[in-house]
Amino acid sequence: MDTTIYKKANSFNNFVNKFDRKDFVIKKIKKCCDQFTNDKIINAINIDLFFSEDKKIFTLDDNIIEEIYRLDDKDLYDYLKYRYSYQVFPKKKILSQYPPTIQIETTSICNYRCIFCYQTDLKFSNKKNGYMGQMSMELFKKIIDELYGKIQSITFASRGEPTLNKNFSAMMEYTKNKFLASKLNTNGSSLNKKNIASILDSNIQTIVFSIDAASEDDYSFYRVNGNFKKVLNNIKLFNEIKKTDFPNSKIITRVSGVQYSNKQDFNEMEKFWGNIVDQVSFVKYVPWENVYTSTKKNMSESCSDLWRRMFIWWDGKVGACDVDYMTKLFDLNVNYQSIKSIWNSPTYNTIRHKHLSKKRNCLEPCSKCVVI
Repeated sequence: MDTTIYKKANSFNNFVNKFDRKDFVIKKIKKCCDQFTNDKIINAINIDLFFSEDKKIFTLDDNIIEEIYRLDDKDLYDYLKYRYSYQVFPKKKILSQYPPTIQIETTSICNYRCIFCYQTDLKFSNKKNGYMGQMSMELFKKIIDELYGKIQSITFASRGEPTLNKNFSAMMEYTKNKFLASKLNTNGSSLNKKNIASILDSNIQTIVFSIDAASEDDYSFYRVNGNFKKVLNNIKLFNEIKKTDFPNSKIITRVSGVQYSNKQDFNEMEKFWGNIVDQVSFVKYVPWENVYTSTKKNMSESCSDLWRRMFIWWDGKVGACDVDYMTKLFDLNVNYQSIKSIWNSPTYNTIRHKHLSKKRNCLEPCSKCVVI
């Protein structure tokens, strides 16, 4: 396993946005800051962005600028508070009542076997071992009902392909207009008129098409079982339906690849996909292989996800991170406890304490992980 430290807070290797919105967004934020001068978080954002000359804690990356640009002014206050908690709380080790963001796994099943993915581990992807399944609509509603009004950020992603859940369109309908910063990660292979319409109607903020190449041969190498032409046509269909049936949609479209090899050419990615979607990016490869069997890495830094993000798998099990893709760190489940109680539970806090005390080597698989 690569022992290079992986920083989750800086996951983009490359990122290109089609538009330049910074000046407009800065004015938009300044207006919000001037309006809410008594709010501690808004005031901290104001100081960092407009008055601090030292190293800033809160920053505006290109993807965030685009998200803010497309927000209605009335939603900016809530969005900025979410974004501050997502970006700053892990740095300052501030524990909020709810995770700043939650990843919901509608299904762990995937039709691909990408060379850099957990699905290549047969201990995980073999149906006999109990990790494969689809989230029920009942459980999904329970999760959304608790989160609505409590957090602003959910991502439909994780170990499987979200659109393969038989209730996917109904799930999109149930989340409509409930979260400001919602995102869907999809390989794009199963998109069709029905689920595309449900995605666009739900007002999801960003859809990320997971694609790692700009040619059919390269795509087939990385995205095993994938069909490049089919995915390309599906994205074009998405754009057509958006244009004709949802002309007022503010959804951000992004093609994002995993930077797995030096052979991958981002310039080629941008050249091919840049005219089809709003954004093109490469994210760093997360080194996950052999995390359950390799030697200890002697890492002393805390994992930021313990203050930033919770993963909820299809069966209700909770993961502290996605490197622990077989959920060995603890046994917590939203079927039996609220998300809030789990996030603030003695079990979670004990793990945080060990990380802060430079004792992550006492935890499995934290001891063999290089993510912070």
